[in-house]
Amino acid sequence: MSEPEPVSNPNQSPAGSTQGSGPGGRNESAIEKLDRNWMELLQELRVLQTGVQILAGFLLTLPFQSRFETLDDYQTTLYLANVALAALTTALILLPVSVHRRLFRLHLRAALVSSADRIAKVALAGVGLLSVGTSALVFDVTAGRTAGLVAGAALMAVLLVLLVYVPSRLRRHAEGA
Repeated sequence: MSEPEPVSNPNQSPAGSTQGSGPGGRNESAIEKLDRNWMELLQELRVLQTGVQILAGFLLTLPFQSRFETLDDYQTTLYLANVALAALTTALILLPVSVHRRLFRLHLRAALVSSADRIAKVALAGVGLLSVGTSALVFDVTAGRTAGLVAGAALMAVLLVLLVYVPSRLRRHAEGA
């Protein structure tokens, strides 16, 4: 997820002025930069939304399967936790849109982009946890408790590397260049 670019107070910039060339050689005003950051965040949220919809849709079909009745207490609890996490993650992904509707035309784009960035990071963590929980449940039901715990732990480790370590390393490398 891209970090929104810092912007000086866009409400104090004279119309048509620019903040100079930023990364990538852009020559855009503070408002243009905020608009671009907002659009990039919306694209990222669309990707997250698709992933959550697929996982949530899968989870919502499970109770209608005949084998669902054979779940033990642990599996039922894990299933319900995943459903709750899917609903909360969906709400988080929708939150920036709701905030935008409330702040529309109030000239608070900087606050909107900043808050949406934080919300998107939390939603990304929710998608990661939902992936881990759903995989752990599937492995637990199909291959046993140990396989479920191992699969969940392994996926958690992989997601931490991919979603936390790699972006942090790339950022440190870019800042050091």
